[in-house]
Amino acid sequence: MNSRRLQKAAQAIREVVGIAILRDLKDPRIEHVTVTHVEVAADMRTARIFVSVMGDDKQQNLCLHGLQHAAGFLQAKVAKRIDTRYTPVLKFVLDQGVKKSIEINKILESVLPDNDHDIPDDMHDGGS
Repeated sequence: MNSRRLQKAAQAIREVVGIAILRDLKDPRIEHVTVTHVEVAADMRTARIFVSVMGDDKQQNLCLHGLQHAAGFLQAKVAKRIDTRYTPVLKFVLDQGVKKSIEINKILESVLPDNDHDIPDDMHDGGS
């Protein structure tokens, strides 16, 4: 399957699932979740849906269980939107990218100067 078609399918799945999570799912376990991106297998039989969930590890795991529980419902929504021989089986994965970027930012804040008062005077005017 060509790459462009996979990208279009992934984008459609991302839109459908993201909107359905916001509008249609009433599961109290599923809250503060954002679909970050989707990876579709070359044979279109599976799709990994990466989500970012605000909260601690317990809340994130609870949300993932709720999403996986709703996968069949979401899969039916996807089937209506994309026209393929197989509707991809949805697998939800926690996207650690946001969490890692927050950790990196905290590390950088701890080692970098707080403000430009710590920068030498000759650096303020471009070093000339």
